[in-house]
Amino acid sequence: MTGVPASASGGSGATPVRGGKLGAAAVNQASLWNIANLLTMARLVLVPGFVVLLLHDGGYDPAWRSFAWAAFAIAMITDLFDGHLARTYNLVTDFGKIADPIADKAIMGAALICLSYLGDLPWWVTGVILFRELGITLMRFWVIRHGVIPASRGGKMKTLAQGTAVGMYVLALTGPLATLRFWVMAVAVVLTVVTGLDYVRQAVVLRRQGLAAERAAAEVSRAASAESGTPAETAGARGTAEAER
Repeated sequence: MTGVPASASGGSGATPVRGGKLGAAAVNQASLWNIANLLTMARLVLVPGFVVLLLHDGGYDPAWRSFAWAAFAIAMITDLFDGHLARTYNLVTDFGKIADPIADKAIMGAALICLSYLGDLPWWVTGVILFRELGITLMRFWVIRHGVIPASRGGKMKTLAQGTAVGMYVLALTGPLATLRFWVMAVAVVLTVVTGLDYVRQAVVLRRQGLAAERAAAEVSRAASAESGTPAETAGARGTAEAER
């Protein structure tokens, strides 16, 4: 005993958490309202605002499109920080796991659909990108019990190319810059397709390895059960024979 009453040491008798940063991280981990989740929520809120700004006045006012670009840029920048903060300071929550990819797909999907609606971007480009993004998301859930497909360098390059290209299309660019954004989008589409196929390959390999590991574990379990059951069965047989005698 320390001789110090619980009330004198803080009233609850709980042991204080040592290490300010680690203690704060432990508290924030259980909280929905941590900085990483707040950034994700901000991205979700930006989506309808971005759409309104982009489509305002028919969608062809350079000033309003500049405002829309600013909203899109903020969303892309917060996407870089929320995941990093969550992993670094142990702020990962179930809400963040679900909301973060939704926010990513929502802002990009809204931008692509609006640009195609305005006639600035071919619908097939929007279709290819959205099909890839949604397909890979579903595929991750398909193999999640076997493991996680890590983000590749190609995937990060794809995200950067998509964000840059879409941002350039949101702006009312003309002349050489309009030509440049066409080629940036072409690179983004190529990376989208190539990395998508690579993710499919990784998912198939991961699933095969997972199923093989499950079968091997089941065989080991059956073998162990058979070995542990043999002595018992032998003893039971001996007991029955002695009883018959």
